[in-house]
Amino acid sequence: MKKLSNKQKLWLIIIIAAIAVILQYAFDYPLFAQILVTIVGAVVAFSMFIGMVKSIRTGDYGVDLLAILAVVATLAVSEYWAAMVILVMLTGGDALEDYAAKKANTELKSLLDNTPQIAHVVSNETTTDVAVKEVQIGADIIVKPGEIIPLDGKVITGQSELDESSLTGESRPVNKIPGDEVISGSINGANSLTIKVTKLAKDSQYQQLVKLVKTAEASPAHFVRLADRYAVPFTIVAIVIALGAWWWSGNPVRIAEVLVVASPCPLILAAPIAMVSGMSRASRNGIVVKTGTVLEKLANAKTGAFDKTGTITNGQLTVDQIISSPDSKFSREQLLQLTVSAESESSHILARSLVDYAKEKSIAVLPVKNLQEVTGKGITATVNDHQMKIGKLSFVAPEGKQELLPYTAIYIGIDDQYAGAITFVDHIRPEAQQTMQELRKMGVKHLMILTGDQAAFAKEVAKQVGITDVKTNLLPQGKIAALKAIPLAEHPVFMVGDGVNDAPSFVTADVGIAMGAHGATAASESASVVIIRDDLSRIAKIVEISKDTIKIAKQAVLIGIAICTILMLIACTGVLPAFVGAMFQEVIDTVSILWALKARKISLD
Repeated sequence: MKKLSNKQKLWLIIIIAAIAVILQYAFDYPLFAQILVTIVGAVVAFSMFIGMVKSIRTGDYGVDLLAILAVVATLAVSEYWAAMVILVMLTGGDALEDYAAKKANTELKSLLDNTPQIAHVVSNETTTDVAVKEVQIGADIIVKPGEIIPLDGKVITGQSELDESSLTGESRPVNKIPGDEVISGSINGANSLTIKVTKLAKDSQYQQLVKLVKTAEASPAHFVRLADRYAVPFTIVAIVIALGAWWWSGNPVRIAEVLVVASPCPLILAAPIAMVSGMSRASRNGIVVKTGTVLEKLANAKTGAFDKTGTITNGQLTVDQIISSPDSKFSREQLLQLTVSAESESSHILARSLVDYAKEKSIAVLPVKNLQEVTGKGITATVNDHQMKIGKLSFVAPEGKQELLPYTAIYIGIDDQYAGAITFVDHIRPEAQQTMQELRKMGVKHLMILTGDQAAFAKEVAKQVGITDVKTNLLPQGKIAALKAIPLAEHPVFMVGDGVNDAPSFVTADVGIAMGAHGATAASESASVVIIRDDLSRIAKIVEISKDTIKIAKQAVLIGIAICTILMLIACTGVLPAFVGAMFQEVIDTVSILWALKARKISLD
């Protein structure tokens, strides 16, 4: 039998309540009405008891106990109309939680709702509709006006503005021309585009985000953890007040009157709704948060560790200097042309930067023969009858006579003679320094750089952005060791990076944050948070969102507890009948939920 939804349960209880009212007031059968309410109340209380036992096994103590006691107490003293109101309140609270969570989670779900299914594949001048998952790398596809880009690729022909807001949070359309990369999940503008596919559907940016969102949606059970610390003491206080009221008045009805206003709905509802709201707010700012517990860790973060390349710097290396050896017979211009020609067919990131530089300078590329890539070392090739060797210094000049430059560089040998080097510079992100300042203001006092690069450039980058703790020449194992060495007093720790080599560090840190706009899939999958915008300031933004979310969640819980406590003390005097107290409880739930939803509302940056 299919399990009833919370909304269906609410309607069922309302219908039963209406029948009970009709039995008592239309047909004058109060006994039948009482029996009906008692049976329904007993069934609901028993089902809640079973649920409470399961919750206790997972470490959630006391959250449902008060609700069960309130139902049982009102039925025991024949306040069955108050019991009916409590039943409506509990099922209504669950239904309201579902609605609020759905409302708060709208932005996350929008990714799932827009998953492309079909691609228009062009082959031999004919267009065929093919399932997205069957389209291969290298295929040409047409995207019509208003359609969703189904796969990652590069524009071949056409020009159009793309809406990437569901992926990056950026509301302004982005103009795309031939040669530009496009992200699956973007919405095409007014013109058709022909795109060459660069990734399979399962590896595309959009599908990676869908996986992240599904992970985020699968973790609501963690949200209630924030309420656990309040549940047990609140339950004890409520029971003590109820028993004290009975002892003081000698009237057992006082137990029911106190417990009906002590329902734990603010504890049950406020924390998860605030957390989902915070995740929704993060999504609208180009940040995917996988679990609600991450927000609590980031809200209390004391240490932030950053990779350098692609994180604090933009990872887009450009040519800095062309250094010709004093013993070389080649000028800098000749050295550049020969090197560019040899590197023109290489896939290495430095080779691509070099080729882009050559295009800007209008340098002609010479024919290349016998190109070979030597893994981890460099390349060899024949250019204009010269034997080229390009790559690491130990590969180009193994005799060790040349000095290693303190920069990112490629070294060049021509005809078995060392000819020179070309250095590259990686530019610091313009928002990096401001981001570090904002993090310190929010309590992240210890900032550090963990990088595999050489010390000279890394320390210069750190100086410019205001970081003093720099650890260089680190392999992935070294980064893990550096994170483990951070004192417990400086936790929680978050680690920010963008590459595969950062994935182990993400698992080691309390929170891993991947710069996922251009980062590796492995890094994004290992991280707890993925920054979709290529913007380092999002790190400060997610810390700010986390602090706001936890603050609002605690406020919502405490406001509900405060109102409940005041009403319990009033109920002790006997001036608040059980039926009226049960009605007041609905007001408490509404106030707590509305306050928790504040975590969703902000102005976007």
